[in-house]
Amino acid sequence: MTIVTKTVKFDAAHILTNHRGLCKNLHGHTYRVDVSVAQDGDDGRDMVIDFKDLKKIASEVVCERFDHAFVYNTESAGESEIAAVVERHGMRTVAIPFRSTAENLAKMFYGELRARIPGLWSVKVWETADSCAEYRG
Repeated sequence: MTIVTKTVKFDAAHILTNHRGLCKNLHGHTYRVDVSVAQDGDDGRDMVIDFKDLKKIASEVVCERFDHAFVYNTESAGESEIAAVVERHGMRTVAIPFRSTAENLAKMFYGELRARIPGLWSVKVWETADSCAEYRG
């Protein structure tokens, strides 16, 4: 099996409501998202996917939506209140129906990318240089 990976990055802010640590406060990350595609066996192709195509899809699905936005959980009244203020001042938000953990974002991105990328193997979301979550379908 051959696996290729393309990395895209975006900056975003979020809050982890009901978290006991510092991440309960509004903060941001430069997220790194690794999108990996697999080719099983020797099917005669010498390229799994063109890196340019992979970057274009990952950028459209992930970066264009999330870059420089406040990502908030619509199930949290507090996060929704903050998002309303951010939006009222003309700034970007992204509403999701769950906590914006790296684990949940990896699973969501995988689900959104799967329809556009044949052979999608995994999506890894890095919050810091040494902390990531990976989702494989």
